[in-house]
Amino acid sequence: MRLQTAFGVVPGDVVAFVGAGGKSSLLVGLGYELAEAGWRVLATTTSRLATEQLSLFPRAISCRADARVISKALTDDQFVLLHDDIRAGAVYGPPLSWTRDLLDRVDSDILLVEADDAAGLPFKAPRADEPQIPLETSLVVPVASLRALGVPLDEAHVYNPQAMIDRYGFARNSPVRSAWLAQVLRDETLGLRGLPPAARVVVYLNQVPARGYVRGRARLIARLCLQSPRVYGVAMGSVRGKNPVGELQRAVGAVLLSAGGEGGIVETTERLMRSRIDHIRVVAGAEVAKVRAAIKPLGAMTIQDRRYRRGGAVTALTTGFRALPAHVAAALVVPAGDNCPTPKRIYQLLTAYARGDGEFIAAGAGRAVSASAVVGRRHWEDIAALPRGKGFDEIIRHFHDRISVLDQRTGRAVPNSQALAADQQPMWLQSR
Repeated sequence: MRLQTAFGVVPGDVVAFVGAGGKSSLLVGLGYELAEAGWRVLATTTSRLATEQLSLFPRAISCRADARVISKALTDDQFVLLHDDIRAGAVYGPPLSWTRDLLDRVDSDILLVEADDAAGLPFKAPRADEPQIPLETSLVVPVASLRALGVPLDEAHVYNPQAMIDRYGFARNSPVRSAWLAQVLRDETLGLRGLPPAARVVVYLNQVPARGYVRGRARLIARLCLQSPRVYGVAMGSVRGKNPVGELQRAVGAVLLSAGGEGGIVETTERLMRSRIDHIRVVAGAEVAKVRAAIKPLGAMTIQDRRYRRGGAVTALTTGFRALPAHVAAALVVPAGDNCPTPKRIYQLLTAYARGDGEFIAAGAGRAVSASAVVGRRHWEDIAALPRGKGFDEIIRHFHDRISVLDQRTGRAVPNSQALAADQQPMWLQSR
């Protein structure tokens, strides 16, 4: 997955990078990616860079240059670093207040800002005067490297460890743990300190391998970070690798549709909980009392859709979607006809979504009439606008051109339009 896709950057964004373990490389990587796509990319720092880092940029000029000079540099080189003083082996950026003036007078598409220092260490807590994030910032990317796992919590390995010790009571010199990274990254007095209220937040975990134990640790860190409603997503990868983002973890809830009673709901709810889905909503009709009593010991929420009998899956899903927290990016929908999806299928659907295989991914289930699907928030209102009475299989067929189909043999999902022939698709995706 490209950095642009993972971070969701759009023209006009001001992106601030904070934290440790790859900020500069990430800024440079995103800058080149956007420049190659034709964007006019400006970069700067509100902290400092080492002078040898100037060679990472196609062009570096003084922020005091005339706007026409800066504009021409963007035309010639696409990606330009603006700096202020260069002294004692360090490159300093302009004052924080300079950002608005720059945006007003220079015709760039995006501004990338390195907003604090980390002295080359993989993990940090900010000092009292950090970070220096421009008020105009629309996206903040806190960064940490998994190289920090297991290193001693001391000044030689971690930037400003005393702030973590004071805040959480972590033991000095103890090995850094996964949960510690998550706690610091999501803490509004540490990793999320000084963010403009309207800024989006996407965490980046660097040096995450493609598979194995450490990748599992990264997923745990992502899940813990996503417990903060400020964090939209957690991108995982290796900024210097061929694929800088292997997964984009986002908050995913679940909507279970009951079919006339509590049968199968308890087991399905338990499986979703074991899959570490935090926000589970069970939607029932007239049988809501039975369903609520059955799952009450599990702590999941039961919601009644009084229109369920006539509204079908359309009103039931709308009721479930609206009951999910605002920061949830997608819902795993388990229709009444797909009792107890297997743990493997749940895992494959969630992994395909995190990998970026689609925003509406349906499980290929042979000839089954209905199958579970991950449905991104962007599709929720479109589902709510459908005629009442449709079943979930009809909803899937209605959106056939938007859907990716999961191949349970490979775990990959491909757009439905790429299917080789209609008879190779699940029956519920074939036209009728």
